Amino acid sequence: MKILVTAATEAEIALSIKHIASIGKEVKPLVFEHNGHEIAFVVTGVGMVATAYNLTRILTTGQYDFILQAGIAGAFNRNIPLGEVLAVSSDRFADLGAEDGENFIDVFDLGLDNPNQAPYTNKLLLNPYMGELDIQLKAVEAITVNTATGSYSSVERLQRLYPGVLESMEGAAFHYVCLCENVKFLQIRAVSNYIERRNRDAWQIELAVNNLNEFLLKYIIEKTAQ
Repeated sequence: MKILVTAATEAEIALSIKHIASIGKEVKPLVFEHNGHEIAFVVTGVGMVATAYNLTRILTTGQYDFILQAGIAGAFNRNIPLGEVLAVSSDRFADLGAEDGENFIDVFDLGLDNPNQAPYTNKLLLNPYMGELDIQLKAVEAITVNTATGSYSSVERLQRLYPGVLESMEGAAFHYVCLCENVKFLQIRAVSNYIERRNRDAWQIELAVNNLNEFLLKYIIEKTAQ
């Protein structure tokens, strides 16, 4: 099996890279062999454009049985504990469209795209593999934005428009590319903060990163144990 692990930043997966390097054989930079399986890591960069470009570039030069995107995210739902790791069952581009005064019109309602033309299903980028992955994580909907939400008005608008629980800057681009390329994929996110007026003092990035890598390593090792 060939597994590709992606993240927007190296900090999000550095712990996993270090551990896999200690138990596997590095055959190329950031590519390891373990129990006859290949585990590759790549940092795609922050944001949708970097994610889409770098993931597509990688898939033109190699084939993978499974691609996993790991990262931290903000949560709208304060009932979710900071640090919890979640699986994203669907994602969407939350700010792709046009403003009409105080209202937002997405590209589908503008008539610029078809909400049910692949890779979309009713405007969403669904993960069709959730049932077979046996990931033992709560599955949630997410949204993806170019500008991380940090004002009360933006929180209110997004919660009114979308039911997404998590927010990231890369997830929908990851889903889009994987669906277009017909490759099995999974996006996992650890909650580092609640989405509110920007308040870094309340963020729990270290906790989120540690929990993210704990799950990521457990999942990869189980996948490559056979």
